[in-house]
This record gives sequence, C-alpha cells and structure tokens, in this order.
Amino acid sequence: MFIALLGVLLLPLPVDPGILVERRLAEELPASVGDTVIARVLGGTAERAFVVAGIFERAPDPNRIARNDYEVRFHLPDLEQMLPDHDRVDRFAIELRSGADPEATARWVESLAFGTQVYESVTLADRSSTTFRVVSRFHDAIGLVTLLASGIFLLCLMVIRVDGRRPDVRTMRLIGVSRRTIVSAVVAEAVLIAAVASVLGVAMGAVLTFGVNTYFGAYYDTTLRFAILSPRIVVVAASLGVALGLIAGGLAAVRIVRVPPQRLGER
Repeated sequence: MFIALLGVLLLPLPVDPGILVERRLAEELPASVGDTVIARVLGGTAERAFVVAGIFERAPDPNRIARNDYEVRFHLPDLEQMLPDHDRVDRFAIELRSGADPEATARWVESLAFGTQVYESVTLADRSSTTFRVVSRFHDAIGLVTLLASGIFLLCLMVIRVDGRRPDVRTMRLIGVSRRTIVSAVVAEAVLIAAVASVLGVAMGAVLTFGVNTYFGAYYDTTLRFAILSPRIVVVAASLGVALGLIAGGLAAVRIVRVPPQRLGER
C-alpha cells in the first residue's frame, strides 16, 4: 500500500495554463497572482480553468477609452481551444525586426489567405484618428473665437482707460511731452495688463487641467491624460497675450495722440 501510494504521489499533477489579467479586472473579481479562475467564451458552454500568472496595467489608448472593456491575455493555443472555430483570426499584429522590408512582408502575408489585408501601424493610426481630428478642428475654432473676443475686450478696455486720462494727456502734450513717449506708456500698460491676464489664464488652465484629469481618470480608472498643459501651450499663450497687448495699446494710443491738445478736454 505504501509503495502504491508513493507511486501516485510521484505522478505529475495537471497544471492549468496561465493568463494575464488587467489590473481593473483583478480588482473587480477580485483576483491575485496564483489564483485559479474559470473562463468561458461568450455564448458558449465550454469552461476552462486558468491560473493568474500576472497582473498588468493596460497602456492608455484614446481609441479604446470609449469602450473601456476589461482585458485578459491568453496564450494563443489555449485561446484557440476555447473558440468554436480553429485556425481563424479577425486581426493580428506583426512586429518586424530592424532592417526588414515591410512591403515584402505585407505581400507574403496577404498571399497566405484570400481576403487578408495588411496595413502599416501609421495607416491604422491615421484612420482611427478621424474623430480626434474633428475634435481638434473644433477646438481650433473655439480658440480663434476666444482670441478675437479677448483682443476686442482688451482694445475696449484700453480705449476706456485712455479716454479717462484725456486731461492728463492734454497736460503732457502742452508741456512738451512727445507723442512717442505717450504711445510708449500706453502700449507698456496694455502689455502689462495682457501679461498679467496671460499668467492668470495659464494658472486657471492648470487648475482645470488637473480637475479634468482627476475626474475622468477616476471615472474611467485609467492613467490616460484627457487634458494637457504643455510648456509650448504656455509659451504660445504668453506670446499671444503680449501681441494682443501691443496691438490694443498701439491702437488706443494712436487714437488719443491724433487729437490736438486743445481738443483733448472735449467729450
């Protein structure tokens, strides 16, 4: 009896195949490395046990955030055994070594089965980013309207401020202050106002960016950044602010210095 039992114990035990489980799904189940889970194909009845060999974090992908499905990674033979059809795939990816000819590889793959089509990753990314290009153009239009409104508001503000100083400008003109000095002072004031507004706008943008990423990151449970405030955006915003200040200040200053000193007291 002892020998027979020893022989049974020495036989290799069947080992369930391993799978990789996405972190969000592992937290939802819950499951951890080493646990055994039962997988079944949707619409099917066959079940199979798998061991959680690892937990991974799915790379952030804007193209998949709308569906936001859970992801599990199988070994290809294990997955094929669970499917009703064998030797059939919807799509697959091929990573080429450095120096390989993509066109020759594409022709060879397409010759393997009728109806097979091969696309480069750049082409697929361009096709799947149509929605994002539309959104980008919409944002560009909003930005253009905002810039026009900001410029008009700044110009009106400077005209009101300069008109309120007509007596001071008249006095400076009568005592011999040059038009260039007055124009420089008005333009400098407009640039200063625009610069301060740009700083406040950047600070508001940083707060909104943090809020958007925090809310939607928690809502979708992803590390994808939905809003980005890059140094390039800050530089562009500051440059546009200074440019608007120069234009608005210059127009307001030219308007006031063209009036003769004797008429600056009139309304």
